[in-house]
Amino acid sequence: MRVSATLAAKTSDLAAGIRAGDRATLARAITLIESKRADHRAQAHQLVQDLLPATGKAVRLGITGAPGAGKSTTIDALGTYLTGLGHSVAVLAVDPSSTRTGGSILGDKTRMARLAIDPNAFIRPSPSSGTLGGVAAKTRETMLICEAAGYDAVLVETVGVGQSETAVADMTDFFLVLMVPGAGDELQGLKKGIVELADMIAVNKADGDNVTRANAAAADYRAALHILAPRSPVWSPPVVTYSALTGDGIAQVWRQVLAHKEKTSASGELAARRRAQQVKWMWTMLEERLTARLRSDPSLRAKLKHAEAQVAAGKLAPTLAVEEVAALLGV
Repeated sequence: MRVSATLAAKTSDLAAGIRAGDRATLARAITLIESKRADHRAQAHQLVQDLLPATGKAVRLGITGAPGAGKSTTIDALGTYLTGLGHSVAVLAVDPSSTRTGGSILGDKTRMARLAIDPNAFIRPSPSSGTLGGVAAKTRETMLICEAAGYDAVLVETVGVGQSETAVADMTDFFLVLMVPGAGDELQGLKKGIVELADMIAVNKADGDNVTRANAAAADYRAALHILAPRSPVWSPPVVTYSALTGDGIAQVWRQVLAHKEKTSASGELAARRRAQQVKWMWTMLEERLTARLRSDPSLRAKLKHAEAQVAAGKLAPTLAVEEVAALLGV
């Protein structure tokens, strides 16, 4: 769908405001990205295209952790540390549960007390639009818009569990997995699939009487990581301890992120990872577009419902149903 002359002018105004770092314009642009209207989507795609040359300079940091690991408190502490160093920080959240709850980032935002009022920080939720792929696509677009607005550190938080971690790892440069000590057998919390994606494990709540347990947990994770193949040929994921509550160790966390960037940039791995992520993004959006056509075209939707009923009744094999639906799309 082409953008009309009027919409093109509006897109140009939005792009100019974003490049100037205007927060209100940035918020309007993200709302445009989240819209489901066809004309808005066309305008949003054009906006991202126009701003593409101004992107790619930020550090993209993905953060995950089990409930209670202190993600929000960690982001508040790390983000405040970064703005104190002169950085501008954007915080985005990937939450596949938001179709039911409206997104839990609003609760998280109240726990980011310092960052929420920091003029050099921007916090924004990312709605799921019914699918995790939708979350990922919109979060990627929002991330690029934030980079074009001058934010040089983008923190992407995964609020959900399961596939959301993979989605965040596929759109960031550095994937940080948060753990906590004293939750029983430390290695039970070491989900192999998640840890294989990790560029670093950080054990939170290393403060007060908990320091010894945090150090013991970190030692267990280090031992476990030795049996896993590292994600990168030039980087072995470190395990560090820190306290989001007191801020101790936050500087070390950031130093590791920068060390990773330096090594992967020098080897060419960072550029290669970003190129692969762009291609993956394209395929994600293409799949979303095909699914949207199936759900929006009345004749296709009717035939799809019939196929679903046949499969549910055991009269049609799912494999054959897929072939029939694919034929409707001409693929």
